[in-house]
Amino acid sequence: MTEIAFHFNALDPLAYTCRLLRKAVASGAKVVVTAPAAMLQRLDQVLWTFSATEFVPHCYQSSDAALLAQTPVVLTETPTQTPHHQVLVNLGEFVPDGFERYQRLIEVVSSSEADRSQARQRWKQYAGRGYTLQRHDLALKESS
Repeated sequence: MTEIAFHFNALDPLAYTCRLLRKAVASGAKVVVTAPAAMLQRLDQVLWTFSATEFVPHCYQSSDAALLAQTPVVLTETPTQTPHHQVLVNLGEFVPDGFERYQRLIEVVSSSEADRSQARQRWKQYAGRGYTLQRHDLALKESS
């Protein structure tokens, strides 16, 4: 069964996702990030610029098959036909289709009330399907 974790109170969700992806890639994980197209474009830009000394290899799901197979981070609006099924990071508003194919799902949630409200709905959907959920409050982590 998919392990699901919510990372709440990300002050800058895209910067947090970049750090999360950097850590995952360094550990050898293969990650798929799902979000609306505009957010994926912003994430792509931030991944190119967030660190002057590090690069997180990534591509879009629309890339050719050879590149997809080699790239540890894949960006997509719909995570149903991806080459990797290890970790899925959701930056979208809804439960991603096909999430149950992944070993882990990470929901990144900002501190905005609208984002938190949508996250609560996703939490209820996962819990209603019998998933055990983990909660990581990033505000508590930053204050310690």
